[in-house]
Amino acid sequence: MFETAFAPFGAADPVAEMRRMQGAMNRLFDGVSVPDRPATYPPVNFWTGSDSVVMTAELPGLAEDDIELTVKNTMLSIRGTYPEAKEGENTVWHRRERPAGSFSRSVELPFRIDPDRIEARFTNGVLTVEMQRPEEDKPKRIAIKTS
Repeated sequence: MFETAFAPFGAADPVAEMRRMQGAMNRLFDGVSVPDRPATYPPVNFWTGSDSVVMTAELPGLAEDDIELTVKNTMLSIRGTYPEAKEGENTVWHRRERPAGSFSRSVELPFRIDPDRIEARFTNGVLTVEMQRPEEDKPKRIAIKTS
């Protein structure tokens, strides 16, 4: 039944045609922002050591006073506001990709951190936050005795 239903199309593979059309639609909407999509701004990188976790976030155009960084239990939150671009009466935007307005992003950390042992630096638009694991949460090696 399947073969006869698609016989007018010759030997074309309908699944391959659907994939081709999906690829064309993806290219059509590539780079288009969707307002209902959850925010993933600012972009962040995380890596861990045995006793710490480091996060970097790209926040170009902001000053350290424009950024609010908080931590509670295993949740790290970044908030800030980009100023709106100044527009004249005759401004006609041809492309508008730079962020404007408030942003907020929270990320779950892989373990609890010591809130008194956090170091945050902001250099050239990159926020770097190094967070240490509390001493009581660090894995302890247990010596094994022979009998």
